[in-house]
Amino acid sequence: MILQDKVAIVTGAASGIGKGTAVTFAREGAKVMCADLNAEGAEATARQIADTGGEAASIKVDVADEEQTRQMVAETVARFGRLDALFNNAGIGTGAPIPQMPVEEWDRLIDINLRGVFLGTKHAIPEMLKSGGGAIVNTASDAGLMGTAMLSAYCASKGGVIMFTKATAVEWGAMGIRANAVCPGVIRTPILDPFLAVGRATGATDEEIWKRMASIHPMGRVGEPEEVGNTVAFLCSDRASFITGVALPVDGGAAAGFVPQGGPFGTNT
Repeated sequence: MILQDKVAIVTGAASGIGKGTAVTFAREGAKVMCADLNAEGAEATARQIADTGGEAASIKVDVADEEQTRQMVAETVARFGRLDALFNNAGIGTGAPIPQMPVEEWDRLIDINLRGVFLGTKHAIPEMLKSGGGAIVNTASDAGLMGTAMLSAYCASKGGVIMFTKATAVEWGAMGIRANAVCPGVIRTPILDPFLAVGRATGATDEEIWKRMASIHPMGRVGEPEEVGNTVAFLCSDRASFITGVALPVDGGAAAGFVPQGGPFGTNT
């Protein structure tokens, strides 16, 4: 188990990538604090971990609130004695043409997706230093690596996460703290529910919508939360001891390029 005896916090642990990663962390031997604004969902994830023999607790937290974030870190250390890994994963997605984007919605998205990463990192670093270092992984996105129409605020927030991650790595590497980002492609999570709803409104079936989403990946499918979780667990483990400052796509090849219609070898494939 690559995270044996490590203590980790996972934000956004109630569902999707956060839940998949929390479960993966526990399977790899970590003690996990499951944090989410959805307290019942976070508790359910912690209970699932406990039911399979792992050790976990849960806490309700708004990652954009500094006092709640500070308390999340403090309660983790009080419960488990230390902090070795932080997965800043909580986030939201929204889309609109730039002229129609409400300022309030822009601010909310930046607060959760970017400010939340900053606050988690700010309060985790002092505790990690007490144990000689640690690992921070932040959820960015392929949308932080390349522009996407109708997702200007989301792209801005995730691009900010990537640069904040690099700055953290440079600032704290000599002190034993590593910081990396994962950049998921389309992952089968609840954050995609609004996009499914838009597709259904056009008369498309869910199967057709998922097929369209899968088509942007050279591997020809969407990803699963556990696939991101496996990557995050590796980055938080000692096996990644010389990796920091990386924005790693977990996207079936989507950031590498695109597959032309008809397949890579033309319409006959």
